Amino acid sequence: MKGLIAVCAFAAPAWIATGQPAHSQTYPTRPITVNVPFAAGGPTDTIARVIAQRMSVTLRQSIIIENVTGADGAIGVGRAARAAPDGYLLSVGQWSTHVLNGAAYSLPYDLLRDFEPVALMSTNPLVIVTHKGVPAANLTELIGWLKANPERATVGIGSMSHRVSAVYFQNLTGTRLTLVPYRGAAPAMQDMMAGQIQLMFDQAATSLPLVRTGSTRPYAVTAATRLAAAPDLPTVDEAGLPGFHIAVWTALWAPHATPRAIIDKLNAAVVEAVADPAVHRRLTEELGQDIPPREQQTPEALYAYQKAEIEKWWPLIKAANIRPE
Repeated sequence: MKGLIAVCAFAAPAWIATGQPAHSQTYPTRPITVNVPFAAGGPTDTIARVIAQRMSVTLRQSIIIENVTGADGAIGVGRAARAAPDGYLLSVGQWSTHVLNGAAYSLPYDLLRDFEPVALMSTNPLVIVTHKGVPAANLTELIGWLKANPERATVGIGSMSHRVSAVYFQNLTGTRLTLVPYRGAAPAMQDMMAGQIQLMFDQAATSLPLVRTGSTRPYAVTAATRLAAAPDLPTVDEAGLPGFHIAVWTALWAPHATPRAIIDKLNAAVVEAVADPAVHRRLTEELGQDIPPREQQTPEALYAYQKAEIEKWWPLIKAANIRPE
């Protein structure tokens, strides 16, 4: 599915050579395509569109959002990996597509070597939520209830990020959960609200609207600091599960060997977009995102963060033999 919206621009890493052809200096001269490896309307797609719309002011070009789904995002990311390094086909992805998939799939591309990092756009912790019938008033009570009722300790799994979160939770708490696979987060959440499953670790962007309407019961956010969009919701550290930190962060990459001058223009446009008050308000207050500090918005910072996430999560995935459903 493709939708014509405003342009995306982001930045490049310092290790790329500085000598650039003339076309790099005039970039962009035509519309840019940004590949989003998930269906239209989901959190990653929404974030990409919000930021792209503001970036068009800086780049004075349009951007086509291209939704290529399948294999937990690996198909769309692979398309971007094979693209020409000219800045006209970019990859918006996140924690699962650019970290977790590398341990769970045999990918035809390398997540670090085949891309040039541009910018970290936002981070989105998970919210631990349950069906309203679960008789636990706080996270400590929830863990105790799950241990005492293993036959009812069911968790919805709509993506790789859900699966990894559930395994990590089990490892830290000593609980044993029944992982129930779904085709996506939306049907899993529907079944949880209906009482068919009891628990989900879902992105704040999609879970907070349901929390606000009272459709689900929240316990904590999987971050070290509280969310601006939900200041009354405690962190996992405050709620009794220190260190259960998980963020589904979203970022932009270009194909390997994209010229530095192009990366710089893209990065500058991203930085300007997320600093715009209207964009910042939409991302933080409506979508539950956190905007990284300016020093974490560089290409070098994104590369270091992605590499650290790979080193943290790949051993857990491989030890638990987590595989796509």
